[in-house]
Amino acid sequence: MSTKFKEYKGLDLPKLAEDILDFWKEENIFEQSISIREGAKPFVFFEGPPSANGLPGIHHVMARAIKDIFCRYKTQKGFKVDRKAGWDTHGLPIELGVEKELGITKEDIGKKISVEEYNAACKKAVMRYTDVWNKVTESYGYWVDMSDPYITYEPKYMETVWWLLKEIYNKNLLYKGYTIQPYSPKAGTGLSSHELNQPGTYQDITDTTVVAQFKAMAETLPDFLGEESNNIWFLAWTTTPWTLPSNTALTVGAKIDYVLVKTFNQYTFQPINVILAKNLVESQFAKNYEGKPNEEILESYKQGDKVIPYFIAKEFKGSDLVGIRYEQLLDYAKPHDNPENAFRIIAGDFVTTEDGTGIVHTAPTFGADDAKVAKEATPEVPPMLVKDENGNLVPLVDLQGKFRPEMKELAGKYVKNEYYEDSEAPEKSVDVEIAIKLKTENKAFKVEKYVHSYPNCWRTDKPILYYPLDSWFIKVTEFRDRMFELNKEINWKPKATGEGRFGNWLANANDWNLSRSRYWGIPLPIWRTDDGKEEVIIGSVEELKAEMQKSVSAGLLQRDIFEDFKT
Repeated sequence: MSTKFKEYKGLDLPKLAEDILDFWKEENIFEQSISIREGAKPFVFFEGPPSANGLPGIHHVMARAIKDIFCRYKTQKGFKVDRKAGWDTHGLPIELGVEKELGITKEDIGKKISVEEYNAACKKAVMRYTDVWNKVTESYGYWVDMSDPYITYEPKYMETVWWLLKEIYNKNLLYKGYTIQPYSPKAGTGLSSHELNQPGTYQDITDTTVVAQFKAMAETLPDFLGEESNNIWFLAWTTTPWTLPSNTALTVGAKIDYVLVKTFNQYTFQPINVILAKNLVESQFAKNYEGKPNEEILESYKQGDKVIPYFIAKEFKGSDLVGIRYEQLLDYAKPHDNPENAFRIIAGDFVTTEDGTGIVHTAPTFGADDAKVAKEATPEVPPMLVKDENGNLVPLVDLQGKFRPEMKELAGKYVKNEYYEDSEAPEKSVDVEIAIKLKTENKAFKVEKYVHSYPNCWRTDKPILYYPLDSWFIKVTEFRDRMFELNKEINWKPKATGEGRFGNWLANANDWNLSRSRYWGIPLPIWRTDDGKEEVIIGSVEELKAEMQKSVSAGLLQRDIFEDFKT
């Protein structure tokens, strides 16, 4: 059959596109491209689903153009290319959008609105713009079967995820862990390493930083420090002063050279003897200070002098400091468990002399390295956990990012000013308040502004916290090396993408945090006793109903509440 194509006198692209689209539609060209290849080798394409609660943008057009190229190419090569569309109906964007529409926060769910009502609102919102998506998809000639899409909130889809999780569990690649993880207080959920590496997540911010003075307990000092034992302070730098009330240890590098420096505090003008890494003396004493060749010159210093003298009195290794105890910096609370093992010097391999003081302020509740080194210490250093109103052990900062009642004058305040509504943020952040308090108590050696890169939640654009959470993980690290090697066999275009960004990510991939503290999503199908000794994972609706029937037979349930449930 010959086809006579219309000739155009001028290049009228919109008219040309309209004619081609009409022709494709009238002749069912897309459908024919599949039906005439019945029995041919299949090329399976499931579209990475967009979310229909938002309008399509130019980035969707660009991504779909690339997808279309590959599908059309495979079609021309003789493959039967079924192209199944889908809708992504779960995730933070939907939940945050619904909460904004309803004028609620996550904490209101179950109080001002039931979970059922909230989920119903989410389900209604997710398909809001499907008609617009269908129309736009057709208008730019993207071939995909929109008539029978997979939808992530449908039971069949969720059941498939359950099956996959059970397969992973049966391979001993799924585990529960209480670890320090990236957490978004404004979204109310932990974040995966993938989410933390979204473009634009890390942003340069200006924070108030503190070099805090931790006073050594004289009776625990070694003999070589005995002469100045009543006035020795350890210097530790932090870009997060709000974590200082949760400090329970100071970490040094065992092989790093440290020094005892005689000088004066620049805020109280009191004489002090401070310990820090030898290689960092110049950077910490760069402003307002001047080194002197002997100790006697220090005696001529008086308050008001423009230059503060300092003298390096002694040198020693970090290993010589391990075990020394110090006074708690900010005595708002004590660790609930084994407080006698807190507030001492320990050693850690991660300590460097690149910046700071070579002594790391260690708060096990708010840092992964902190938690690890504290747990490995002998005896183990306890985290700063206190009992809440329900008897649970919790950090001094709650899940909303606010200080708990134990923090007295700071209680109820957000640890980051960015968590406040625009007009509600106080003039002084808690970091500034803590810095001022330390200055007046002769516990701050230096306070200054510092520009550094800090991660934000990719959805709320608010700072994340590193926070202790109980979550389920997939053991990515167990097969990370294998994935890295297989990645080399992929013919990446451009090559730099596969070997660079993606390859680097694979090489440093951590275990995948699956848990999300949300209501609208796929529930993890794992039941566990409170003591953690027994657990069962469900891989299908049929298995779930079988377990329910066991409960009915045992008299624990009156009936199978899902007896009429259909997938």
